[in-house]
Amino acid sequence: MRFAVFGAGSWGTTFAKVLADAGTDVVLWSRRREVAEAIEQRRENPDYLPGVPLPVNLTSTSDPRVALDGATDVVLAVPSQSLRHNLTAWRGLIDPSSTLISLAKGVELGTLKRMSEVVVEVMGVPEHQVAVVSGPNLAKEIAAEQPTASVIACTDHDRAVAVQKACTTGYFRPYTNTDVVGCELGGACKNVIALSCGMAAGLGFGDNTLATLITRGLAETARLGATLGADPMTFAGLAGLGDLVATCSSPLSRNRSFGERLGRGETVARAQAAAHGQVAEGVKSCSSIRELAMRHGVEMPITEVVHRVCHDGFDPREMAGELIGRKTKPER
Repeated sequence: MRFAVFGAGSWGTTFAKVLADAGTDVVLWSRRREVAEAIEQRRENPDYLPGVPLPVNLTSTSDPRVALDGATDVVLAVPSQSLRHNLTAWRGLIDPSSTLISLAKGVELGTLKRMSEVVVEVMGVPEHQVAVVSGPNLAKEIAAEQPTASVIACTDHDRAVAVQKACTTGYFRPYTNTDVVGCELGGACKNVIALSCGMAAGLGFGDNTLATLITRGLAETARLGATLGADPMTFAGLAGLGDLVATCSSPLSRNRSFGERLGRGETVARAQAAAHGQVAEGVKSCSSIRELAMRHGVEMPITEVVHRVCHDGFDPREMAGELIGRKTKPER
């Protein structure tokens, strides 16, 4: 097997390293030529993973043709809202029989499609040819080879097993799952819930508030998943609760850190500037997830509040009162 990984950010580079450490030959495509050259010459990605040595069987290029030459599997590690644009540009270069693996976690604005649905639509391939990777995958910890587990989800179990074997290492343990819908929704929604947890931390709230947001965030994610046909047990696993806890709790989480700045009173623009121009995925996905929930009549109050803070100027200080003051009801 030979993998092409598109996207040399922290997670794309880390997953490429995992594949290479597992003995798989990998070519990592970078949008910026200087990053690809640094990886080739210095054996590290100085912009995203400085000081992390990269294996010799991991090469890099900024030419998509070179990256795809002989590739049996293609990993898509670009931001969710740019996936369609990028994949459209690469479509004619990708072997139509390749397994396509999405690392992106989001719901597309406008179409409200999950990332695997975007891949199927753009590439014109059957859904069983697309896999997704999800779970508690904080890139810097995995790059440091700290033990973690993840999920390879694909409706074709055998294809999921093949990807699983290609990325199993002494520090990275992937499980398989056929519930692509649940794994993708868990990965997308946790970014929104992490924003709310960051806001709560920025406001000075403690662990009770954090636990409440995580638990009720999981509940609203599971409600949406059940409506869209996901297996409820998925949300109790690595792609659900596991990813949610890691993203909501860790200072390494971009969404958690972004939300904390909002909770301290910064605007979205100021928080973005502090993050070197990068916007946390949840800032955009909260709008598409909210709209998806409204379309299907699913109540998602935390997602609603996060959307209002990020896009309607709602004051995070009013967040607790908005959520606590809702009509009381049984826990479900």
